[in-house]
Amino acid sequence: MQTYLELLQKVIDTGVMTADRTGVGTKRIFSHEMRFDLSKGFPLLTTKKCHTKSIIIELLWFLNGDTNIKYLNDHGVSIWNEWADAKGDLGPVYGKQWRRWETKEGKV
Repeated sequence: MQTYLELLQKVIDTGVMTADRTGVGTKRIFSHEMRFDLSKGFPLLTTKKCHTKSIIIELLWFLNGDTNIKYLNDHGVSIWNEWADAKGDLGPVYGKQWRRWETKEGKV
C-alpha cells in the first residue's frame, strides 16, 4: 500500500493536467514503474473482499483473448454476466483488445 500511496503523492506533486473526454481533466505522470514482492501477498487495492481464484480466472480469460462469458461461467465467475448479450458475447472487451488489436486498416 505504501508504494501506491507514494505514487499518488508523486502524481499530485509533479503530474501534468490534461484534458479528457469528460471535460473534468486528469492529472498524470508518464511511465511510473512499481514493483511488488508477491511472496508478501498480492498488491490489490480495494475496500471489499475479493475472491483470488476469480481474479486469476478472469486474468486467464483476458490473456486468452476471449470475449464470451462461457469460460468464466464454467469456472464460477459471473461478474461480466450483466453486460453479455443472449449468446454470452461481450463485444471487444479487454481480452480482444490485448490479443487481437486492429490497426486503422483492420489488420491484426
